[in-house]
Amino acid sequence: MQVLVCTQPGHMMLQEAPTPTCGPGEVLVKIRRVGICGTDIHAYGGNQPYFEYPRVLGHELAGEVVAVGDGADVALVGQNAYVIPYLHCGECRACQSGKTNCCQRMQVIGVHRDGGMAEYLAVPAEHLVVSQTLAPDQLALIECLAIGAHAVRRGAVSENELAVIVGAGPIGMGALQIAKSRGARTVVVDTNPQRLAFCRDTLGADATLHAIEDDVVAALLAMNDGALADVVFDATGNPKAMQRGFDFAGHGGRYVLVSVVKADIAFHDPDFHKKELSLLGSRNATREDFEAVARLIDEGHVQADAMITHRGSLADMPTLMPQWCDSSNGVIKAMITFDDSTDTAQERLA
Repeated sequence: MQVLVCTQPGHMMLQEAPTPTCGPGEVLVKIRRVGICGTDIHAYGGNQPYFEYPRVLGHELAGEVVAVGDGADVALVGQNAYVIPYLHCGECRACQSGKTNCCQRMQVIGVHRDGGMAEYLAVPAEHLVVSQTLAPDQLALIECLAIGAHAVRRGAVSENELAVIVGAGPIGMGALQIAKSRGARTVVVDTNPQRLAFCRDTLGADATLHAIEDDVVAALLAMNDGALADVVFDATGNPKAMQRGFDFAGHGGRYVLVSVVKADIAFHDPDFHKKELSLLGSRNATREDFEAVARLIDEGHVQADAMITHRGSLADMPTLMPQWCDSSNGVIKAMITFDDSTDTAQERLA
């Protein structure tokens, strides 16, 4: 089979590799879609924590089950499915308390072990979820959207609260849509006018603000009867933006850091205590978040495939990946396609 290997930062190579076989309790998935995530972009750029080269990237995965190993349900064969890529140990304190997303010995497909930028991938059957209703594009985006769903759950967003999402990338767009599904009033902050317009016009953000050109604090006070945001989410991956987000959260509010960066984050302690802010990290997602996203897509509350702006084949990736990493090319979500349902290397605007 063909497999795409990130051999070192900035370099990808298409290679031939044996088709994997199923071990006990595993299933073999013929990959149909791979979503390109910020994690892939950071790994390609040499900026991803917890990462070693060479590595096969790809953890936003959808495909068809073509074989099963001993102990796996043979009825899975022929089913379309998505993959939960977080392989938790099930034994550590976090796992035992249901926090499998932050397992002490976490192995993430496409990060700690080789991922789905390949024609086939063997995965544990318990990390595969079949769907009778969702299309491959939608299935491949569930993981990305589940990150936002977990962040919203961490932030305990409730109806009529003012939720500010800083960062209009795919993760921020997921948090936006999930917060809206909970009845929150939503504001998206970013520096990219096109993404802000997409969040407003397509995804239904109640308001958008330019992080530099607008007085964000004054605008939030005007929107929320003289109070700042009830909950703020940072999905920028930018240390300066992450620190500035403390200024957007109101008294008694919550600040959820979804981004992970190789940097120290500082805040002004007197202001933090005056507001009695709750500072929360949000890592990965649990099965509960995946299931919630799949249900919301099925019900029409979350627009997954609207986020896809660029497509390409596995063979095109050594050329396309540097283009997709360039923010000037207008990528929201790029997708590797393994079948003939779309033209390879096709690009379209959402």
